Amino acid sequence: MSKAFTREDDRPEPDPPKPRPSPLPDGTPNYITPAGAARLRAELDAGDGPAERLREIRRALDTAVVLNPPSEDLDVVRFGATVTVRSLSDGKETRYRIVGVDETDVARGWISWISPVAMALLSSAVGDRVRVALPSGQRELEIVDVAYD
Repeated sequence: MSKAFTREDDRPEPDPPKPRPSPLPDGTPNYITPAGAARLRAELDAGDGPAERLREIRRALDTAVVLNPPSEDLDVVRFGATVTVRSLSDGKETRYRIVGVDETDVARGWISWISPVAMALLSSAVGDRVRVALPSGQRELEIVDVAYD
């Protein structure tokens, strides 16, 4: 049949894109910093992104558990901390901020709290040494500084 005799309305609607699965294991809280939640709300309120991104933001905010920075033991690495570490192999210092899965930004040094580096750092304090298993091998890091925004 010629296209001239078909209506575009007769074509089946394409399936909407499937939501990206959460990187969190089932039952794991979706922690997010207060600043991260505010950034996501602002992006959603602007509403000018692709529909799939807006769905992801809604999912993230619907499941988010906002964690405020601790009020005591500020030298201990907790969720939301900015941690400066020194590699014991080469002396290089690196800063990481431990954030939720929906606010990670590797270029800025913002790592998910479930990442291997963050898991190794959590509950440690300034002066502690931790071992991190990475695909490139084991690294030993010394915690130089812990700060909270």
